[in-house]
Amino acid sequence: MPSKMLASSVLSSSLLMVASSVCYQVNAQDLEPRSYSNIPIDMHFIVAGYNRSQGSLSPAPEVPIKDSDLQIDAGLLGYATTFDVAGSSSKFDIIASRVCIAGSAIYQGDYVEGQQCGYSDPTLKFTWNFYGAPALTRQEFAKYQQGLVMGVSMQLSVPVGSYDSDKLINVGANQWVFRPGFGMSYRSGNWFYGVNTTIRLYADNDDFFNDAYLEKDPQYNLQAHLIYNLTPRQWISLSGNYFIGGETVKNGVESDDEQSNSRFGINYSWALNQHHSVKLYANTGVITRIGNDFDSYGAIWMYAF
Repeated sequence: MPSKMLASSVLSSSLLMVASSVCYQVNAQDLEPRSYSNIPIDMHFIVAGYNRSQGSLSPAPEVPIKDSDLQIDAGLLGYATTFDVAGSSSKFDIIASRVCIAGSAIYQGDYVEGQQCGYSDPTLKFTWNFYGAPALTRQEFAKYQQGLVMGVSMQLSVPVGSYDSDKLINVGANQWVFRPGFGMSYRSGNWFYGVNTTIRLYADNDDFFNDAYLEKDPQYNLQAHLIYNLTPRQWISLSGNYFIGGETVKNGVESDDEQSNSRFGINYSWALNQHHSVKLYANTGVITRIGNDFDSYGAIWMYAF
């Protein structure tokens, strides 16, 4: 199998950030199989995708709505590049999306409905696989056999998306979000096993709805993944997560909106040739305290060069 094809197949999973970018503040549900697998260096990737989420979801837990029935459609565009850091493989990516929201909910006892579109806050992410992932060119990578890989990452959400403090629901969040992470993966034959954890740290939003000052506690996320290589060009994964935290405080008053939720998802990836790959995915809420009773699905196309 050509090494460039193998690289394309492996990297097609590394940009699985759709769920985290398209639902702006519903970003704790993201499921990222193979985030910490080794990848060849000196490669570039362009990604485009579409995601739909629908159901009783809360775009942001700090928004006091009930009985919501919302549909969120998003188009995604991203870029990634891989390189050598201290002899190990690393990756940097940037992703942004155009989001449209439509639906209804109960707000302060009144039935409200509407729709709006805007741009999400772009996310930038650096990943360094510091153990078990030597920096290899595409030619060298063709002979590589992965065992245990461990890595760290840092993701940053930049508050430049669409935001209007006069609106209750926004596509942008008007707050910086820092997300350090640690993960590992292990390959045995055609099976991959992965686990990773992250913490989201939220800066304050000093211009929330009705001139409120919004603070948000850290949110903790743990994920596990089971992946099987169907062929050298195709793989399928089952993933689950649990996330907790993120309680908000408005003008010094606690909101009792801490999340304690879990999601389950499936992914299928297929490298069509040495440049193009596609991925289909779907996930759903299985444990819900706040804003997690919804389904999400989508498709991603990636071009490698």
